[in-house]
Amino acid sequence: MTIKAVFFDLDGTLLDTAPDFVLTLNQLADEYNVARVCEEKIRETVSNGARALTTLAFGLQDGDSDFEERRLRLLDIYFEHMGKYCLLYEGMTPLLEQLHKRGLYWGIITNKPYRFTQPIVEQLSFPSRPDVVLCPDHVVHAKPDPEALLLACKQTACKPSEVIYVGDHKRDIDCGISAGSKTIAAGFGYIEQEDKIEEWNADHIVQHANEIWPIVNGYLAKP
Repeated sequence: MTIKAVFFDLDGTLLDTAPDFVLTLNQLADEYNVARVCEEKIRETVSNGARALTTLAFGLQDGDSDFEERRLRLLDIYFEHMGKYCLLYEGMTPLLEQLHKRGLYWGIITNKPYRFTQPIVEQLSFPSRPDVVLCPDHVVHAKPDPEALLLACKQTACKPSEVIYVGDHKRDIDCGISAGSKTIAAGFGYIEQEDKIEEWNADHIVQHANEIWPIVNGYLAKP
């Protein structure tokens, strides 16, 4: 087999977006006069989305009184701050350079809504622009359903078996496995303390982005 494309989850995999969420959640906490949340806890929770962050800050559950009001306010604050402090993870720039140099497609498959994803992607300086950017807005079923990954394959004319999907959450790995793609679990991402990344059944686990290219290169057809 050979690999023709590498697709990435966004938050906690391609980008360290947690600093924007730390600013957002603590501004929200200040507005409602509750205790701020430490950065470590926010990092562990970011991948689970706005609902999980709202629960983290207020101890409320979806459906509780005031939950939706506070979740929507969190999103409004995030829209103001998103992209201010987020960065490509160390090692991602040379990885993307290598993918481009070898003529491989690369792209983003995220559960982050398009209205947040698109502005961040547009303002970042990538060595090459992503070939696909897919959000829940583009599919019926979000991850862990493989629909978005299969759509990315269709858009790049790749078979799922010719793709590697990289993510920092079990749903990313489940998505890749369901699609029939190779998977890499990003151990440097937003992993919750109770998560057992070795039980996700990923084909590979990495602790730094610079470990990804040797894995990709190992799948490439040699001259």
